[in-house]
Amino acid sequence: MSEFRTEHDSMGDVQVPKTALYGAQTQRALDNFAISSLTLPPRFIHAVVHIKKAAALTNRELGLLDEDIAWAICTACDSIVAGHYVDQFPVDVFQTGSGTSTNMNVNEVIAHIASELAGQKVHANDHVNMSQSSNDTIPSAIHVSAALALKQQLFPALEELHTCLLGKGEALANVVKTGRTHLMDAMPVTFGQEINGWASQIESNYVRLQMALPQLLCLAQGGTAVGTGINAHAEFAEKFAGHLSETTGLLFTPADNFFALMSAQDTSVAISGQLKTLAVSLMKIANDLRWMNSGPLAGLAEISLKPLQPGSSIMPGKVNPVIPEAVTMVCAQVMGNDVSIGIAGQSGNFQLNVMLPLIAYNLLQSIELLSNASNELADKTISTFTVNHANLKKTLAQNPILVTALNPIIGYEKAAVIAKKAYKDGRAIIDVALEETDLSRDELEQLLNPEKLTRGGL
Repeated sequence: MSEFRTEHDSMGDVQVPKTALYGAQTQRALDNFAISSLTLPPRFIHAVVHIKKAAALTNRELGLLDEDIAWAICTACDSIVAGHYVDQFPVDVFQTGSGTSTNMNVNEVIAHIASELAGQKVHANDHVNMSQSSNDTIPSAIHVSAALALKQQLFPALEELHTCLLGKGEALANVVKTGRTHLMDAMPVTFGQEINGWASQIESNYVRLQMALPQLLCLAQGGTAVGTGINAHAEFAEKFAGHLSETTGLLFTPADNFFALMSAQDTSVAISGQLKTLAVSLMKIANDLRWMNSGPLAGLAEISLKPLQPGSSIMPGKVNPVIPEAVTMVCAQVMGNDVSIGIAGQSGNFQLNVMLPLIAYNLLQSIELLSNASNELADKTISTFTVNHANLKKTLAQNPILVTALNPIIGYEKAAVIAKKAYKDGRAIIDVALEETDLSRDELEQLLNPEKLTRGGL
């Protein structure tokens, strides 16, 4: 028996595997775009499916779609979103720039399932794609999938990381350490001050992304082919947004201008920029942790990260800061994704952007990577590292930069002489200052108290 069946589209007959639920246009895409092993993620496919269900409900409400066919389409959509048929969406990311291949892939799979459910022919274009075009569906799916990913993945991860940082900062609020600028010894700070600085970075990123979220809730759906809404009912966009909001739990609305959201991807570019900023923040935090953990004998060794796995295939006993390293690689990937999204964003020619699948893939990957990296950083690094108090005290006592506190009393130049002598002789700053000034040891102990110096002031 043949392993293929014959499917037909506007260009003729196509041989499709018998087990496939998709049809001719999907098969043409598989034949044409054998470029990578990358496919659009399930979250994006589910966003397209949510759109198909909302469109079916809307078309039924407007009297344009048969009740039985609408029911079958919605039931098929629910089954796909529930996690079934994952292997039926194999189209390469690098495809036609409108994402038409992915839109038709979803249309064909839904039509196949719905036809069996309804006991009659459900057409991929005439029924599943009714009142839609790839040109408004794919831009809308980018917004829907990214909004859901932010709400369900990234925001909870950032909340957890922020809470974890605040808790660690509070626990170490009174632990004093040597501050560093240019990687060189500087005035003392507390661990609480340092970690709360990280927490503030995460909070700022969270706020910026929350402020950008409403832009993702505005959809191109209803613009159809070029933004005019041809072949869609005048009430379609508004009613569609209502049905989609009920399905997803987010308050989507039709865009004020369909032309803008179909011809450009400015919102995706802006969101990607905020994700890049978050990546920059996470990389700074991860690298700080790597430096603080360096050693354990020849480095800073201010903290000890929890050992998670052997660090070398040749050096026994070596343990590395693997989670911060993984986080920095995530950040590098997100920064690269942002460059790609920026280039793709400017590829809008007249009424359509033609790099939509690339934008969708990179944007969702960035959100997923940052979400997972934030969780790992909180759970396996921030919450579990311990402080090496003996090393902190030793470096604080020998830090000549503490002499900065004497500037108002003895002047910058005299203080510099004391600092240089302490460096040269390898002596504690208080001992050199006792020799070089008229101040008593009690006065110097008060003035050079590291904990007091973390509070600022004169």
